[in-house]
Amino acid sequence: MIALSLAEIAEVVSGQIHAIPDPSARVTGPVVRDSREAGPGSLFVAFVGEHVDGHDYARQVVDAGAAAVLASRPVDAPAIVVDDVQTALGALARHVVRQLGATLVALTGSAGKTSTKDLIAQVLSSHAPTVYTPGSLNNEIGLPLTALSASQDTRYLVLEMGARGIGHIRYLAELTPPKIGLVLNVGTAHIGEFGGREQIAQAKGELVESLPADGAAILNADDPLVRAMASRTAAKVVLFGESDEADVRAENVRLTDSGQPSFRLRTPSGASDVTMRLYGEHHVSNALAAAAVAHELGMSAREIAEALSGAGTLSRWRMEVTERPDGVTIVNDAYNANPESMRAALRALVAMGKGRRTWAVLGKMAELGDEALAEHDAVGRLAVRLNVGKLVAVGGREAAWLQLGAYNEGSWGEESVHVSDAQAAVDLLRSELRPGDVVLVKASRSVGLESVAEALLAAEGEVSAR
Repeated sequence: MIALSLAEIAEVVSGQIHAIPDPSARVTGPVVRDSREAGPGSLFVAFVGEHVDGHDYARQVVDAGAAAVLASRPVDAPAIVVDDVQTALGALARHVVRQLGATLVALTGSAGKTSTKDLIAQVLSSHAPTVYTPGSLNNEIGLPLTALSASQDTRYLVLEMGARGIGHIRYLAELTPPKIGLVLNVGTAHIGEFGGREQIAQAKGELVESLPADGAAILNADDPLVRAMASRTAAKVVLFGESDEADVRAENVRLTDSGQPSFRLRTPSGASDVTMRLYGEHHVSNALAAAAVAHELGMSAREIAEALSGAGTLSRWRMEVTERPDGVTIVNDAYNANPESMRAALRALVAMGKGRRTWAVLGKMAELGDEALAEHDAVGRLAVRLNVGKLVAVGGREAAWLQLGAYNEGSWGEESVHVSDAQAAVDLLRSELRPGDVVLVKASRSVGLESVAEALLAAEGEVSAR
């Protein structure tokens, strides 16, 4: 964070100084919410969680070098006491962002946010100092913590914004006003909470409504609900996609023998060839979104193509491809799942597994509401249509729907199986995997299917990432 005195921070967050011997002492380190990350000059934010109260760690973090604690009650340590810690954190982020000379880039969408954010971060980092959201810390706590990690040297601040209801993105955009806003797509993720795709579009479009007239709205030309958001902003509109009308588009898209996308990137300033290290054709759209942002910030087509071709996976459990010594390939995409990302992952599995036996180890897609049965059934059916070698559906009723969809789509019988939990899936796979097989593991985060991938890799000892 840019250096601020404790007195300045107290004024920004409307807090009271408590047991601080020298209010002019400065916070020169990071703002953290995990006591284990506290160090010299840091500011520790004491949240009260369901199981852990950050206030209990106040003395520990100050002993570790923290300058003070941002707290909602007096503690046995130097502190700035506020009415609400989350509100204060947001106010501090808003203040710090205003002091930066950085260009803020914000993105949202139903699927692919984190993968696209990672691509944007890598492309822009090749151009200038860039700070970006780690993992998918895209809510009212994670976003201000990311913003506060920027310094005066930061030229680009890339922020992922998530939403679980109307008004969420508007609030985040007020904390960290973006100059460039990117909307990837409107799908069915969290449809059970929103009530429909139109409501999701309303929420995602709050990002483009927040943009200044001299900003830029980067919109997906291939998604009608996203493209329609052009009418909701006074900012310049830049379209990306495979449509001929897109300003930034992909031509001659194909997959390599290993399932990695290759295409010719065309921008208003020129064209250049891209061959990605990531797996699956769905990354073409993500790459185009990143390219549109980079083009708007002045990078050439050649610079963008080179950066995209060298970009890898920054966040865990997202199409994380590892090959075991015996030739079995594990694709750990277990961080989260929705119908759109499930379909993309299955297609990537099939592309990667040409000439090899493929396994789809799938679990529940959460927060689909009344659409849950139909969407799980549809994913099971798609696995059959794509000729996935074997479906292993893991868990309760949603897994049963996946397996039933596969069974009803064709005479799969022995080619689809429903198991009760992750350990049962591991036991099955350990007994049946053969050298050369490709295994996709994917479900919503709450299912914890990453344990399946980790168990299969640990069983083989040393592994190599691809």
